[in-house]
Amino acid sequence: MHDTAKVPGTRDDGRPVPRPVVDEELADQLLGKAQAEGVELLGPDGLLSQVTKAVLERALAEEMTGHLGYEKHDPAGRGSGNSRNGTTPETVLTEVGAVDLAVRRDRGGTFEPQIVRKGQTRLKGFNERIIAMYARGMTTRDIRAHLREMYDVEVSPDLISRVTDAVIEELAEWPSRPLDRVWPVIFIDALMVKIRDGVVTNRPVYLAIGIDCDGAKQVLGLWAGSTTGESAKFWLSVLSELRSRGVADVCIVCCDGLTGLPDAIGVVWPQAVVQLCVVHLIRASLRYASRKYWVPLAKDLRPVYTAADEAAAAAALEAFAAAWGDRYPAIVKLWRAHWAEFTPFLAFPPEVRRVIYTTNLIESMNARLRKVTRNRGQFPSEQAALKVLYLAVRNLEEFRRPNVGIRSSGWKQALQAFTIYFDGRIPTP
Repeated sequence: MHDTAKVPGTRDDGRPVPRPVVDEELADQLLGKAQAEGVELLGPDGLLSQVTKAVLERALAEEMTGHLGYEKHDPAGRGSGNSRNGTTPETVLTEVGAVDLAVRRDRGGTFEPQIVRKGQTRLKGFNERIIAMYARGMTTRDIRAHLREMYDVEVSPDLISRVTDAVIEELAEWPSRPLDRVWPVIFIDALMVKIRDGVVTNRPVYLAIGIDCDGAKQVLGLWAGSTTGESAKFWLSVLSELRSRGVADVCIVCCDGLTGLPDAIGVVWPQAVVQLCVVHLIRASLRYASRKYWVPLAKDLRPVYTAADEAAAAAALEAFAAAWGDRYPAIVKLWRAHWAEFTPFLAFPPEVRRVIYTTNLIESMNARLRKVTRNRGQFPSEQAALKVLYLAVRNLEEFRRPNVGIRSSGWKQALQAFTIYFDGRIPTP
């Protein structure tokens, strides 16, 4: 039996919890004084704004003392060649709103504050707040309204654009980073986004997500397509780019039923098993049916994709056809048409099936990306669309660090199954 008791004063990962700078006694004093004087907690003249102002101005004063080498009113400063020379008013946007500061000056003009630099109008946290809202799909108008309502701060659309454009360089570097040589599973799919290029058209954004040999999930890249529909030819260029970034072998590539896509995968990774995404197949089936039948249909399809082998799956499909074939013959036809792309799934060990189906990375990611693009309606350019999608990916907890990610559930057992099933292709530690 393992002792799982958590050591007091530590986080779940064992790191010490930092002691709070503001203890309960000090917090009570501040709140009590604010309540006695009728000061609100938030707002331009609220308690948090006043505390932020006091702390920043005190820090600036300490920086001035360090620069000059003597305290204010200290006789040691006489004849030193430089001295304090009043203050300059400056408004800085912070996470608690706009704060009016009195920034110290020196007579020599050599003081360069670091806490709030000369000409700086926004603290780092404020920019990050804007980027976080943008990453969650809020439009420029929504962000401006939110900042106005919460902090009584008026920001321009140009400011929001400049702040979010700060990630453009990062976005340019991210899809060119080198990748591992071998990947057990890569999921690929295209997300349709409205992009205005003279006229508004539905353009595909191609998405690839991998699970590496450590079980970590990683978004490998986002690519804006040049045509109005998903193209196997474009996928060939995307997969070739992944190979040029170091991906020499992939055990399983999960995709939808796009014509020509299995051939494109085979050109780039000849040994890869092309697996039709089971959830894609299920959702495509439900499109033919009335919503009131979705639950029983999904229940009767489950024995097909959870069957022990292909023979059992075929028998389950026949049973499904007998029950639903008259009402929904198109669903039966759909499964039979894609049977060859579906059946590789049935040969995999249960641990491998679980990684492919249960985690269902591509569907989960697409749902989140659709959420951030839905409110925006359309994008003025490819770069604008990719910027929002990239920020959304970066904002997700499990994909926040591109080269780390989080480990898939039950990965140790799955890795053993991959190593045995794909003998000699999974690198050993």
